[in-house]
Amino acid sequence: MGSPSDIKKSVVIRENGELWLVTEFQHVNPGKGAAFVRCRVKNVKTGKTLEKTIKMSESVDLVEMEYRNMQYLYHDATGYAFMDSASYEQATMSDEDVGEEGKYLKEGMEVTLTVYEGQPIALQLPRKMTFKIVETAPAVKGDTASGNVTKEAKVENGFIVHVPIFVNEGDMVVVNTDTGEYVERSK
Repeated sequence: MGSPSDIKKSVVIRENGELWLVTEFQHVNPGKGAAFVRCRVKNVKTGKTLEKTIKMSESVDLVEMEYRNMQYLYHDATGYAFMDSASYEQATMSDEDVGEEGKYLKEGMEVTLTVYEGQPIALQLPRKMTFKIVETAPAVKGDTASGNVTKEAKVENGFIVHVPIFVNEGDMVVVNTDTGEYVERSK
């Protein structure tokens, strides 16, 4: 048994005999009333997702999981392929299991897989990753008059991120993988 304060992304909770993977969470401490955790959970077997609210006074059944550091190899019709650098053992995850995190994957990068009964069920990325801007509109003089102005930029992996207008093609930028937002220019 554990406390709701132990809940974070990629933790697995057992409830009514079923396993639920935490995909999103938020610790809420309202000014009035007791603190609680609001989270989105996904059923490990069926893939069904639910929103849950857990009070801090409750206890949760946290399931012991295995976490493996693996190298991302490639993506094909069968899914995403990963390899354990020590044993050279390979694992594949479906597009559904990887979800939105798939757009951040770069060949050769190290990630952490959450494994249950020998099968990978979740992927943990670094919180911040660096990408090269491959396409963006040039800044136009006078654009800054309205304050904090951003523009769309396409990064090397093909997804779009909103960046400040001073960012140009070829620049390296840091992106928060939890939110998909621009953090800073990379040195």
